[in-house]
Amino acid sequence: MKLLQLFKSGVAMIMAAATVSCAGDKEPFPVPEKPILEMDYTAEKTTFEVWAPTAEGVVVRLYDGDTLSEEIAMERAEAGLWRAVAEGDHKGEYYAFAVTVDGKQLKETAGIFARALNVNGDRGAIIDLRDTDPEGWAEDKAPEVKPSEIVIYEMHYRDMTAHASAGSSYPGKYLGMAERGTRSVEGLATGLDHLVEMGVSHIHLLPTADFGSIDESKPTDQYNWGYEPKNYSAPEGTYATTVADPEARVRELKTLVQAMHKAGLKVVLDVVYNHTTSTENCGFELTVPGYFYRMREDGSFADGSGCGNETASEQPMMQKYIVESLEYWVKEYHIDGFRFDLMAIHDIATMNLIRSRLEALNPDILLYGEGWAASAPLYDEKKLAFKRYTYQMPGVAAFSDDIRDALRGTLDLSKGGFIHGVEGNKEALKFGIVGAIDHPEAQRPEGAWTAAPTQHISYVACHDDHNLRDRLTHISPEASEEELLQMVRLAHLGVFTSQGVPFIFCGEEMFRSKLGEKNTFNMPDKYNAIDWSLKSEYSSLVEFVKGLIAMRKAHPAFSLGTAEAVREHLSFIEVENEAAVGFVLDNLEGIDSAKHIVVLLNGSREGVEFTIPEGNYKWLTDGTTVVAEGMGSLPVDDGKFAVSPVTGVVLAEY
Repeated sequence: MKLLQLFKSGVAMIMAAATVSCAGDKEPFPVPEKPILEMDYTAEKTTFEVWAPTAEGVVVRLYDGDTLSEEIAMERAEAGLWRAVAEGDHKGEYYAFAVTVDGKQLKETAGIFARALNVNGDRGAIIDLRDTDPEGWAEDKAPEVKPSEIVIYEMHYRDMTAHASAGSSYPGKYLGMAERGTRSVEGLATGLDHLVEMGVSHIHLLPTADFGSIDESKPTDQYNWGYEPKNYSAPEGTYATTVADPEARVRELKTLVQAMHKAGLKVVLDVVYNHTTSTENCGFELTVPGYFYRMREDGSFADGSGCGNETASEQPMMQKYIVESLEYWVKEYHIDGFRFDLMAIHDIATMNLIRSRLEALNPDILLYGEGWAASAPLYDEKKLAFKRYTYQMPGVAAFSDDIRDALRGTLDLSKGGFIHGVEGNKEALKFGIVGAIDHPEAQRPEGAWTAAPTQHISYVACHDDHNLRDRLTHISPEASEEELLQMVRLAHLGVFTSQGVPFIFCGEEMFRSKLGEKNTFNMPDKYNAIDWSLKSEYSSLVEFVKGLIAMRKAHPAFSLGTAEAVREHLSFIEVENEAAVGFVLDNLEGIDSAKHIVVLLNGSREGVEFTIPEGNYKWLTDGTTVVAEGMGSLPVDDGKFAVSPVTGVVLAEY
């Protein structure tokens, strides 16, 4: 069915009178103003609601385990809702809705807003959410983090804890990442203790909402990144210690969040509202067929996600759903931020509404996403959250492929980037260093795409594509290990001295390899789990990255926060070498402990001489060692400073 688009971009929904219509429907149908609450439990009764405005009838089925115990016909209510009440105490039972449309009863579903699930998520579970709160949950509070101190660390539960060397009591589980005191064979901190030791601020957890690509009833050594969502508002059961207990996954995820908060870390969830793992098995299509997805003229599903469908955030009920689902994660699980998969499938108005609604709950909420889609979405491109329109979404950031590709090369591995000494990346790197703002010394033909550098996620590797070590090995097979490590250090230095928000993929600080594989989304632990012996073997790299994080925190000049401040305080150093970039952060009184900071990046295979302001400097890093407060005394009387090949240095004058 083709949908009549009535939502106007920029109108902050959700009025009781908001309406939409499906092709073939004579009358429009309303979207309720009240929050979505499909199952409301008390010991006296359980109330069920489902939004199914095109339905001719709806029943809710109650199950005792797998045995059908009762079927209740739901009654049509206001604003497209159907409602039923089950008297008595039904805690511990399961439920499912069955909707009849065009004379056909559809497959039963847990609905679109199930908060607890049976195994594999086809039915909702009737629980009292307060029973899932760990001790002290009411007092749980996220740590305070200054904007200039944000460092995002992306991780997958199994990657961090599944390898025997992690020393985890709960490998691959929520509780595995909540453990303190885990150690490698060499006696070094692993898991949560390692994250604390590194000094990162925000832990980006790969998709945690229920996904459909793993059979939860089978042994839990199956692996998947989780970008195949089925139920958006309940945790995935794979990571629970007891998947058959619907309370366990809820309680154990809360335990993880609480442990991270106590450890001084904030928690970011990777969310995938842009598509579902299938259409025939997900609640959207099983309650209001054709509404929640973008549909082509012939009735087929549009596919901007590359996964068989794309959701329609511009539709009022879909927008309401996304916003309220995110609010639920913040309120019920105390989540501190969200990363949006294929964010460009969502419309700009929805992203701005998300920001305003979540900031009302948490003024420090961190929001960022992929400013692209797998292919062109079936919607007006100018209204979608593509990276080039990030400036229209204040408070929302996007991943920067500008700095990524400039530093390490493009996705196709055809050639390297700045760290390989390849020419042609200088201007893109400078543009990334200023955070993609409008800066007179760092331009790109397409123009700036951020309004502030805080909208720029600076990175060189993430879970997608080859990790950094494997990429460098592919591009530079003749390079020695030390040469590869030089390139890795230079890449990280480029990220951590840029004005954007730094982002690091788990294990990159340990020279991790995924055995050369590019797309390990469903590969076993052999390819994905971190071998913690690497932390000992490559301890110097671990200490280098740890030092960069400390250096950034110690020097707010690396995160000036506004475009105006970057234009005022950051200027580039003229240098002829096309694989060399230098810049100065100057006039820092009241901003930083240093008067000015000089950053010199040399990706070429020859030494480069830079002209820098004269002064008596201290090293912040010489390219191999980092000391956040500065080390040594380095007078520069003639303004000339030489940097070795494939090396980056940072100097500060106090």
